[in-house]
Amino acid sequence: MDFLIIKQGIPLLLHGALISLEISLLAILFGTILGFLLTLMRLSHSNVLKGVSVTYVWAIRGLPVLILLFLIYYTTPFGIRLSSFVAGVLGLTINAAAFKAEIIRSGMLAVPKGQIEAAEAIGMNPLRVMFHVRIPQAVRIIIPPYISNCIAILKESAMVSVITVPDLMMNAQSLYSSTYKPLETLGVAAVLYLVMTSVIMLIQIFAEKKLQIK
Repeated sequence: MDFLIIKQGIPLLLHGALISLEISLLAILFGTILGFLLTLMRLSHSNVLKGVSVTYVWAIRGLPVLILLFLIYYTTPFGIRLSSFVAGVLGLTINAAAFKAEIIRSGMLAVPKGQIEAAEAIGMNPLRVMFHVRIPQAVRIIIPPYISNCIAILKESAMVSVITVPDLMMNAQSLYSSTYKPLETLGVAAVLYLVMTSVIMLIQIFAEKKLQIK
């Protein structure tokens, strides 16, 4: 174990870890927003909106993230060339939205129908029913699968290295290619990924205790 290599490589790997975290958080944020919109479309009374939502979720869940990243980075239309960072965020967001939509929908559908009908009976409009009855109860249900998906997104962010995003994985590869010390560089990268995913797991534990999820 060459600790000198580890010491010299830490700054580069930490910089890559920050980029991985930034891409993941942006993908989680935008993926949640898009996933929520897809859920509303799926639960709407419009067959067209339902069809669009179902087709999106079916298609994206069936495609590898790697193919999405290549398609977005190399085949954007009208001569538009996205930066590798933007392409990485967009690819992970598109993928995350499909899974978030199913997680959010399952939580919405788990809310007892009687409560929805009772809220409507006292004069609540659909918007108030959504934000005062459905969402508060759905949040408690979806926390575990939602955060598990966030961890998956962080791990999948390693794939953006293939489109030259200088993330943790890309920097680790560059480092061991120049030092010929894969054990040390990949070992540190693995520890950094474990630290980041462990923080998310701690957030899940805190959220479950706060919401008293058993």
